[in-house]
Amino acid sequence: MAPDSPIAVLENVCRDFQSSPDAPVQHVLRGISLTIQPGESIAITGPSGCGKSTLLNLLGTLDQPTSGLLRLFGQNPATLNEAQLSDLRARHIGFVFQSHHLLPHLTALENVLVPVLAGRDAPDMKSARSRAVSLLERVGLTAHAAKMPSQLSGGERQRVAVVRALIRNPQLILADEPTGALDTASATSLIDLLLSLQADSGSSLVIVTHDPGAAARMQRHLRLRDGQFA
Repeated sequence: MAPDSPIAVLENVCRDFQSSPDAPVQHVLRGISLTIQPGESIAITGPSGCGKSTLLNLLGTLDQPTSGLLRLFGQNPATLNEAQLSDLRARHIGFVFQSHHLLPHLTALENVLVPVLAGRDAPDMKSARSRAVSLLERVGLTAHAAKMPSQLSGGERQRVAVVRALIRNPQLILADEPTGALDTASATSLIDLLLSLQADSGSSLVIVTHDPGAAARMQRHLRLRDGQFA
């Protein structure tokens, strides 16, 4: 992919769901078109059930469009097998969720290193560990690197999740309601952190949020309603 090429291009993307052959079709996304450029930050807001998380799942290759075209990093995910999709996610995409999804039996440092083992390429663990330690220091968690998730506050666990998402220098960071379970001060701090690390890395950031304050801090604010951009 050329350095100035779009990270993602969606053209008239639709996503339908049907619980059974006799059930009515649910049209969740209805002709979405979107281009994500390198280094930009985008907020997606809208009422519950409007398709925000579905759109994020498409961008993360966790789902495929029913119709329309989706290209990520110059590739069409629909042409890739599951092993190739897994490798693409591991190399190029970082995920941050409302629930941090840290593994309870691993330390903060070990949780950060989990994505390094996910790709098909042989990991350079010495370099990865050095980067993990550096990132944990950057987010103020050096003293907590050896702690288990149960020993961390909600805000600290989310900071670990952000570092984990960035450990492989992804080109695209996808954040699904990352501040939803945090108090106002912790939420503001987490958005500060995301934007700072995103700017330093040059990654693109797409955040789904109900927080108007967080949305206002992104370069673009897109509103979804009934499966379409309003």
